[in-house]
Amino acid sequence: MSFTRLHPLLAAALTAALTAAVILVGSAVLRPAAGPSPSGAGPDSSARNLGRVEYGVCRGPDPSCYHDWGNFDPATDGYRVLVYSRTAGPRHAHLGPVLAAGLNPPLTAANAAQSGLVELGADNGFAVDWTEDVTQLNSPARLFRYNAVIFMSTTRDALDDPAQTALRQYIRGGGGFVGIHNAFGTEYNWEWYEGLLGGTNYYDHGRNQPGTVVTTSRRDASTAGLPGRWDFTDEWYNLVPFPTGVRILATVDEATLPDGATGGSGHPGHGRNHPVSWCQYYDGGRSWVTTLGHEVAAWNTDGTYFKAHVLGGIESAMGRKPFCR
Repeated sequence: MSFTRLHPLLAAALTAALTAAVILVGSAVLRPAAGPSPSGAGPDSSARNLGRVEYGVCRGPDPSCYHDWGNFDPATDGYRVLVYSRTAGPRHAHLGPVLAAGLNPPLTAANAAQSGLVELGADNGFAVDWTEDVTQLNSPARLFRYNAVIFMSTTRDALDDPAQTALRQYIRGGGGFVGIHNAFGTEYNWEWYEGLLGGTNYYDHGRNQPGTVVTTSRRDASTAGLPGRWDFTDEWYNLVPFPTGVRILATVDEATLPDGATGGSGHPGHGRNHPVSWCQYYDGGRSWVTTLGHEVAAWNTDGTYFKAHVLGGIESAMGRKPFCR
């Protein structure tokens, strides 16, 4: 549009207005939408918005956000996952002692979560490698050996720049991500990773206490065999922002928490919709996450609903079973 025939002051005003409008529209598309308040679910807490463009990527329960680029050949290579449990801050008891460098260092009985995941793979026909060595994640080619990468209670800045780049390229190439428990307390200042978690981060939690998990979707591979309600003990993470554009698979009934959901930093909980597990396609890949898994006993006990839940999440994230149904 030309403003050459308009009064110079009017032309300048119109030009400025159009420029501001373009910037505003661009911001609305590329920046993450503000989620609902922590105390409520809000309109975006489930799968109502398919194929959202947030964090500069396509994300949501819509399979059109997935990149099926032929980077995996399970018929030839089988299924294999990588468990990454590096901590750069507080370390959960279920991780046990810090692991030695390299791939598949010796595990002890105290490395309960890592050992539990290795056993889960052995019992269900997929291979499991494990590491806390960030150099094992420093190239996409290395990561493409795995159908899914599992962040098992990683803490704070668990990745360096090469590993961040490799993880992003891996996900863009159709890789699977599984985030368990303190994967939510990781890479706080990396917006892309926040989006991978569902547009959310860990904020705080109340006392470790028993509660009742509510299975909100029975169609997903991670929930198909679960009862509608099941008892579990955990820290019950409170989140900020509230997860958006995801399919929520399970919540905790806050009314069953003896000490309530209020966290140590004052977060009031999430009321009637307190999510604990959800899934989404993200930037070409698959992401299945759960805040559960705090107690050592959760990893040492065979046949629990929790381990069945995690198994289904892993199998769907790596493409062995239908994802995010």
